[in-house]
Amino acid sequence: MDPAFFDRPVLDVARALIGWTLLVDGVGGMIVETEAYHAGDPAAHSYAGRTVRNAAMFGPPGRAYVYRSYGLHWCLNVVGGAEEAAAVLIRALEPTAGLAAMAERRALVDPRLLCAGPGRLAQALGITAALDGAPLDRAPFARRRSAGEGRAGPRRRPAHRHHPRRRRALARRARRLALPQPSLPLKRTFAPR
Repeated sequence: MDPAFFDRPVLDVARALIGWTLLVDGVGGMIVETEAYHAGDPAAHSYAGRTVRNAAMFGPPGRAYVYRSYGLHWCLNVVGGAEEAAAVLIRALEPTAGLAAMAERRALVDPRLLCAGPGRLAQALGITAALDGAPLDRAPFARRRSAGEGRAGPRRRPAHRHHPRRRRALARRARRLALPQPSLPLKRTFAPR
């Protein structure tokens, strides 16, 4: 992937990542859900300025920003965007490679639950703070355009959690996994460009 891929508005980067395959040491799958943040967004870690914890967000595009959520789960972000201190949270993958390793790390067998959510995803891929600031174009990372095509779809959240930068996309193959359908009314629908 060309470094220029990340040098555009963070919302565009978030949309463009849908459908790409992300692997960490050969374990991973197709990105099906992302969430974009930049320094002007109060929900962004970079909103209050640079700290030791969020330093990777202020670094060059195309690197990993890894942080711990609520002191429990690691989360993987891709630094990018034409805006300063912007990143895209990788929220969910459709597991396609290294399922045995994922199942062992997560102590689960159901493929629908292996990478459904940023904490689960990081645990399944073996993401830790050691990868914070690591370039995504070098080992242990590998990225490639998936044969499957992502599509933007609904995102279910309580009304106070809705934000125009939140994106959810389901790949065609994800439908074959018989993922549970949202039971609450959907607040927003996003379509790909």
